[in-house]
Amino acid sequence: MTDSQVSAAAPHKGPKIERLKVRADFLKAAKAPSLSRGAVFMQLRPRADEDALIRVGFTASKKVGGSVERNRAKRRLREAARLLLPLHGRPGCDYVFIARGGTRSRPWGRLLDDVKAALISLAAEIDRGGKPAQSGAAAPAPASPSSHAQAPEPSDPG
Repeated sequence: MTDSQVSAAAPHKGPKIERLKVRADFLKAAKAPSLSRGAVFMQLRPRADEDALIRVGFTASKKVGGSVERNRAKRRLREAARLLLPLHGRPGCDYVFIARGGTRSRPWGRLLDDVKAALISLAAEIDRGGKPAQSGAAAPAPASPSSHAQAPEPSDPG
């Protein structure tokens, strides 16, 4: 994702987004379809209510590292979700972003690509009414290696 795409994503007003904070909501999402893309593991649970609200939660296990590393990984996921959920999120769904070992050190552009690919793939799977067939597969390689920055961009929250 280029700088212009990210900056264009920031002012976009979409459905209202709210945080998941209750453990029961995380447990319900754990039973929903999930997908792994690069440094992100994501779960998507369509809610049965008619509310167009998008709810999102973030978590990182101790496998990611100590508290500093886990917090950095979650900060980066929160910023990626803030930029991409208004564009690619499904109203009426709950999302849970789970940090993996590479989340805190992944180049910012690649992390955004991972999140975008996971959002699109999970939405497509929900539309088909099935579970993801490639839950452990990595995202396809980019067309050109120069499309990703090697150093974190200024908008990188970590």
